[in-house]
Amino acid sequence: MSDIIVFLRRFFTQPDLIGSVIPSSRFLTKRMMEQVPWETSRVIVELGPGTGVFTKDILKRKRLDASFFVIEKDQQFQTMLQSRFPGLVVCDEARNLLHYLREMNLPKVDVIISSLPFAVFPEEIRASILDQVVESLAPGGKFITYQYSLQLKKELESRFDEINLGFTPFNIPPAFVYTCQNNKDSNRAK
Repeated sequence: MSDIIVFLRRFFTQPDLIGSVIPSSRFLTKRMMEQVPWETSRVIVELGPGTGVFTKDILKRKRLDASFFVIEKDQQFQTMLQSRFPGLVVCDEARNLLHYLREMNLPKVDVIISSLPFAVFPEEIRASILDQVVESLAPGGKFITYQYSLQLKKELESRFDEINLGFTPFNIPPAFVYTCQNNKDSNRAK
């Protein structure tokens, strides 16, 4: 219940950063996690983890030798994440994804799981983050995100060779799940 209260407060005080009034449902979590090739994923990044609903599942499922870090801009959520998951590396700006990879001496990313509310971002910020995502993914790497509308579909189609679209009605609000990948090392960002 405390996560719902935190989300509500953050939503009403920072509506341009928080995309929902409550954390993701277990149904959405299951749908998102089903898209991850856990056995072969050595570098995993989560964008916008909020209170850590997906983070908890990722930490349970990832390979022991996999590198994993999260990027969360909201200071209150950062504090919650560090308290709930001691030792978790928490960075603060999705537009610096490539910088963080270089700083941590990590190769390209196998999977990026995102809860970022792209629909509320200005076009320039949305494009900058998506460019970082495309450039940071390994060939065949996956970008998995959910949105509450199909608004992002064309922008993703301009950047990825393959997009699979799913839907989870058992979430508030119901969510579209995008699983995107480029089949070769190509930067299709425009």
